[in-house]
Amino acid sequence: MFSRLREDLASVRERDPAARSTWEVLTCYPGVHALLFHRLAHAAWRRGFYWLGRFISHVSRFLTGIEIHPGASIGRRVFIDHGMGVVIGETAEIGDDCTIYQGVTLGGTSLYRGAKRQPTLERGVVVGAGAKVLGGFTVGEGAKVGSNAVVVKPVPAGCTAVGNPARVIDPERDGERDQAREQKAEQMGFSAYGVTRQMDDPLAKALHGLLDHAVETDRRLQALLERLEKSGLKLDEDVEQTDRFDAEKLSRMVD
Repeated sequence: MFSRLREDLASVRERDPAARSTWEVLTCYPGVHALLFHRLAHAAWRRGFYWLGRFISHVSRFLTGIEIHPGASIGRRVFIDHGMGVVIGETAEIGDDCTIYQGVTLGGTSLYRGAKRQPTLERGVVVGAGAKVLGGFTVGEGAKVGSNAVVVKPVPAGCTAVGNPARVIDPERDGERDQAREQKAEQMGFSAYGVTRQMDDPLAKALHGLLDHAVETDRRLQALLERLEKSGLKLDEDVEQTDRFDAEKLSRMVD
């Protein structure tokens, strides 16, 4: 028990730049207190003392603002940052080194008793503030869930889910600087609120791709018209007076 507590304290100091000392983490971090209460509640639950487990969980919720069902399975070095409003359901499974921010719900969409209703977070998952992960699926190792996302389907390992309903973004590496930043974040085991520089909305990316294509098409048509004019071919007035495509204005609207 004490070895796991030392791991928890060390992991918080590694991932939270606001933590000034181990004593501060031990005495002032509700996420650490909630995990301590949960271990007691979970031990009682596994031994068949269901009421006692629920009562310990209820006391923990009253003191920390974090509601963890005693049946939930939580791994090592899990960091619940701030924590107010976090709800973790009975069949949820949280792997080692996960980070969960305030307002997160790991909930279910099924009413069947005994079924796997809540999600499984594999190792190193980051769930941003206000996110809702609903259902008995798996969020893969190292995945990120952006703040306020509503995830209702599996997220592959290493990917990022954003939006409502959440859409999955495949990881990208755009230049050496971004790659170095990602590597540093992985070394620290930290990605604040599940936000990364490449976490653009997939729909916005698709629209920007269409805009880029339209710009290139417009450029080629303009070059073709100029060559036709140089060759002596007279163009109709309506062709010459056609409004130019304002991609920059449309791009600002998408952003």
